[in-house]
Amino acid sequence: MQLLLEHGYHGLGIQALLQASDAPKGSFYHHFKDKEDFALRVIDQYMVHVHRGLDACLDDHDRAPLERIRAFFEKTSHSYREEGYMGCLLGGLGQELSGVNAIFRHKIEGCFSEIASRTALCLSEAQARGDIPADADVQGMASLLVDCWEGAALRSRLRGDGVPLTTMLDFYFSAATARVRLSGTPGSAP
Repeated sequence: MQLLLEHGYHGLGIQALLQASDAPKGSFYHHFKDKEDFALRVIDQYMVHVHRGLDACLDDHDRAPLERIRAFFEKTSHSYREEGYMGCLLGGLGQELSGVNAIFRHKIEGCFSEIASRTALCLSEAQARGDIPADADVQGMASLLVDCWEGAALRSRLRGDGVPLTTMLDFYFSAATARVRLSGTPGSAP
């Protein structure tokens, strides 16, 4: 995962991968059909980590739903910091490959959709509690959150710091709850 983050798909050669893993070339081709197969499996493994993070945060019912969602993204931001703000593997590979490889485009879009769907379930809970407007489109809100996060992750990588991530989260959660706070009743226009 780290090598793909650092070098990208096209920049990571098989030889560099073999050297970093201290594996013979035959072992690579025993486990993977080709480099594309390898990268697709790395994405699958990355998503295992993402789902663990989602489970840990979104299933913590001691917190309010919006707090659980924010906790997931803050936990992800912490991981980015530990990795030197290399950003999201999905976003990086998506930017590099989506225009030239339909397999990666569909795979990565599916991963983003999974994250948005899990987030939408938690947003539905927030809506039922009156934390966000009753007429809010939670699926649209979840997709927007993932889209904004990916843009902020790119800016974070470019700048080498987490400010874009924090700023985006502050803005998103402030906007998501604005009509509830201003009117005092969920879904009412101010």
